[in-house]
Amino acid sequence: MTTISSAQEPGSAAAAHPQAHAHNDYLHERPLLDALDNGFRSVEADIFLVEGDLWVAHSTSELSAERTLKALYLDPLRQRMRSSAQADGSSDSFKSVEGDGLPVTLLIDLKSEGESTYRALNQLLSTYDDVFTHVDSEGVHRRGVTAIISGNRPIELVRTELPRFVGVDGRLGDLEGDYSADLMPLISDHWGRNFKWRGKGELPEADRQKLSLILERAHQQNRRVRFWATPDHPAAWTVLHNAGVDLINTDDLQGLNKFLQSQSK
Repeated sequence: MTTISSAQEPGSAAAAHPQAHAHNDYLHERPLLDALDNGFRSVEADIFLVEGDLWVAHSTSELSAERTLKALYLDPLRQRMRSSAQADGSSDSFKSVEGDGLPVTLLIDLKSEGESTYRALNQLLSTYDDVFTHVDSEGVHRRGVTAIISGNRPIELVRTELPRFVGVDGRLGDLEGDYSADLMPLISDHWGRNFKWRGKGELPEADRQKLSLILERAHQQNRRVRFWATPDHPAAWTVLHNAGVDLINTDDLQGLNKFLQSQSK
């Protein structure tokens, strides 16, 4: 079983990679921290509502009372952010987790029933209003971490509730809708259901054009784009990176870190 590690001081030698997304981040030896130390600024956690608490796991068979969202992510994020602020003497309302001014995305996949899980999550995040971007009757309050829910998403409930401490992960079809970018800042979808390319050879021209149009439309709406179930190796990362996909999904933290470092040289 993965052990829970306390947050360490920010300032890893790894360059920041806003494009890097840690898929199923909680499966790594040090959830959150391994990703941050490899320069990632986006991580993903699956949660279940269990007896009023939010537990992190991929399936019900893996649930453990020790592996809560609070213990694995929320408290370490707050601790890391406070350490960063102390290191640079920041007193601004926006304090970044790593001291580099870049926000962190926490993508939270709701695995249990959507409305009840969202309500419990929103209530929990409200006790971390110094950490998480939120919306209330006065507008949007930017913080160092943006939470976005995926999975069983009660979109209309989230849309109407204030204060709101999460955004919603959209799908490609939502590019045709009227959701605001503050409500739906990210568009994610399954790679294989939308493109023929499977990671070998050149990206077909039809796929290239389709991907370009998706990115253009999403960016016009001030949304980022992510695909899951993408091939997870350097050739695929090259295609996604060169196309301008905003978040590259991976389970290989060190591999994507090295790849993105090589691209910046």
